[in-house]
Order: sequence, then structure tokens, then C-alpha cells
Amino acid sequence: MTSTDAPTASGVPSGPSAPAAPPAPAASPSSAVPSSPPAGPPAAGDTGAAGGTPGTAPGTGGTAAPEVVPAELHGPVLAWFDRHARDLPWRRPEAGAWGVMVSEFMLQQTPVVRVLPVYEQWLARWPRPADLAAEAPGEAVRAWGRLGYPRRALRLHAAAVAITERHGGDVPSDHAQLLALPGIGEYTAAAVASFAYGQRHPVLDTNVRRVFARAATGVQYPPNATTAAERRLARALLPEDEPTAARWAAASMELGALVCTAKNEDCGRCPIAARCVWRLAGKPAHDGPPRRGQTYAGTDRQVRGRLLAVLRESREPVAQAALDRVWDEPVQRARALDGLVADGLVEPLDDGRYRLPLS
Repeated sequence: MTSTDAPTASGVPSGPSAPAAPPAPAASPSSAVPSSPPAGPPAAGDTGAAGGTPGTAPGTGGTAAPEVVPAELHGPVLAWFDRHARDLPWRRPEAGAWGVMVSEFMLQQTPVVRVLPVYEQWLARWPRPADLAAEAPGEAVRAWGRLGYPRRALRLHAAAVAITERHGGDVPSDHAQLLALPGIGEYTAAAVASFAYGQRHPVLDTNVRRVFARAATGVQYPPNATTAAERRLARALLPEDEPTAARWAAASMELGALVCTAKNEDCGRCPIAARCVWRLAGKPAHDGPPRRGQTYAGTDRQVRGRLLAVLRESREPVAQAALDRVWDEPVQRARALDGLVADGLVEPLDDGRYRLPLS
């Protein structure tokens, strides 16, 4: 992970550079993927990634959509990535698996430009999981700064402790072991296994899901939550060999970050525009549930951020009066503070003061 430089479920992380991908194999009829891949009867509530009948293009009244041949996508996207991939520190070989994991946590719903300085400072201070594990979790929250969603800092600290205790301080390469770490979900486990270890896993962040929704299923946006149909499609589109599959995961993510963006897709720069089902269908407008917008001003999130800023800036416990000054509305302020305590981001002391967590 896990970006356009627009906040996403994971942003635009990618792994260290891999060897150049071999030429894509010649397409065969058996390698074609229908625009919404069939996989038996859908589960309740699962209408496929396109939200319609598998094998039909949205808005076409049941007309069969063009078949997507994975090999016809791989070559152009990988060649585009070779020319246009950004030089990001977590993509460099020296980043290692720990650097990739840190980036994946930080890039969730956070743009690259905000992550870069914090990432560099984090790795300089804690170059290995054991270095972070030796510190109090509150120090991870302090170093997280203004990245937002600070529970990610606690989860990354917990993962570092588990890596130190269970795996001798080395980020495991086994996908199941990654998934068993605290704070690691389906996306992050696949991303670390792919980007750090060159393995073959579908890596589905918001950018990838959007590229696949448009190019392969003919809809403008993916569903709000990842569906089983999207997972099947992602697996069907994976190149067969591991190094190419890992490179494909990074390349499709970068394509969604830089070209096939949420609001301003640039089809003139897209290497697969001529094969994009959504473009060929005339770019039908999104007709699913309304896209969820993110607000910040005046929300509990803003209040939490201001409270945490006071605590981060102090090496000593903070009195209630100092926290009261950051937000005028007492009910919302109390609710936000109670939430921080419940989330383990703040520890209340017996004397009425507060601090970042020590354990």
C-alpha cells in the first residue's frame, strides 16, 4: 500500500522495483475474462463488481460486453509503469519488507505527499520492527504526527511487537503469517507479500478497484465495499508467474493513482484506453449508491486531532484544562476524548491528567 495522492482506502503504495516483466503471453480464448467474471450463482446481495449481470455491459440492455483478455492488459500497463512509476522510497530495494509495511500502514486514506516526511523520519528512528517494539506505543502515536487515523500507529506498533516476538524481528514472508499479525488485514497482507517479497496475490486498494471496475466491468466506480466478484476478477487478471504478478499489482495501482483517477481520468494517457470497457461503452455515469464523501471540519475527527496534538507536544501528562482550550463545545469535546481513551490512544491518570499510552 494502500494512491493518487487523493485519500484512498490505501493510497498508492507499491513495492520495491522488480525485474522488467517478460513479454505478455499470447492471448488464447481460454484466457479471456468476461467483463464481470462468472463464478456460479451470486451470494445474497452480491451482484458482481459491476452491480449487474455477469457478461453484460451496464446500460446496454443485456448486450454482451467485450471480453477482457488479461494478457492484452498486462503488457501495456507494465510497459507504462516502467516509464512512469514514481521513485518512492518504499519502492527501493533498501526499503526492505519493514519499509514496505510501514508505507502500507501510512498510506491508508492518506496522500503520498503527506506520508513522505513522516515515513522518512519513522524509518530513521525505527529502522527495524524491534526498534519500534522497544518503545512505548504512545511514542508511535507521537511520531505519527498529523497523518490522521492515529489508531494505525497503535496497530503498527502492535505488529512490530508481534514480529519481534514471533518472527525474530523479521517481517514474515508467508501470507498467512502476515495475515495473523495484529492490525494486518486482507489488503495489507497481500500488499506486503507482493511488494516486499514478489509473490502472486491480488492487491485490491481503491485505485486498483477503480481501474478494474472501468477497464474490465464497464462501470465508473467500484462498490463502496470490496465484493467477492471483485476478488474473483482480480485473481483472474493476475499474471501467472510471481514476479510479473507482483509488478502488475504495483502497476495497476499506479495507473489508478496517476491516470485513472476518481474525478479526472485522463484516457489520453491511459495505456489500455482502447481496451477499456467503460470507455468503449461511452463512459456511462455511476448509477450505484452515492459516493461517500469525506468531511473533516467540525467533526469528532477534528476534535480528536486537536486533543492528540496537545498530548503529542507534551512529554508530561496534560491537565484537563489544557485539553478544554482546544474546542469550545464541551459535549463534543468530552465525546472525542472518551473515544480516544476507548481506542487506547490516550491514558487517563488518577489525578485527572492525560498522556499518550505507555503500554
